[in-house]
Amino acid sequence: MSHDDADHRFMHRAIELARNCPPSDTAYSVGAVIVADGVEIATGFSRETDEKVHAEESALNKLDPADPRLTSATIYSTLEPCSTRATATRLPCTDRILAAGIPTVVIAWREPSLFVAACEGVDKLRTNGVRVVELTDLATEAMSMNAHLDLG
Repeated sequence: MSHDDADHRFMHRAIELARNCPPSDTAYSVGAVIVADGVEIATGFSRETDEKVHAEESALNKLDPADPRLTSATIYSTLEPCSTRATATRLPCTDRILAAGIPTVVIAWREPSLFVAACEGVDKLRTNGVRVVELTDLATEAMSMNAHLDLG
């Protein structure tokens, strides 16, 4: 299976997970999958464990931060990982991804400035040496569970 095929397969899995999110008028519905050596090792979705948890955060919480698979893993997220949190007591997802040492992030769409002005997740990740792949052909599908929000 090519990288492109695998990226699309795992992004479709993340989109399925995003459909499990309890709807919110104040947050996006996002799904995330962490893959190492072609195998799914953790998943998460927005509001999976509490009303503030982000998809990437939920997936990362299921793994030991020292898990050696993280340094060669890819995280698939339907939405650009956050660079700022409204919940000040929680690290932004970009910081969590960088701390985990995940070298590749695959997203379907970038965060619009509905809840946070100028999300800089992609830029922050790339500045810190993370490879970011954008599957813009899946953006509409990844955004579909957020249709109730004013996405501009």
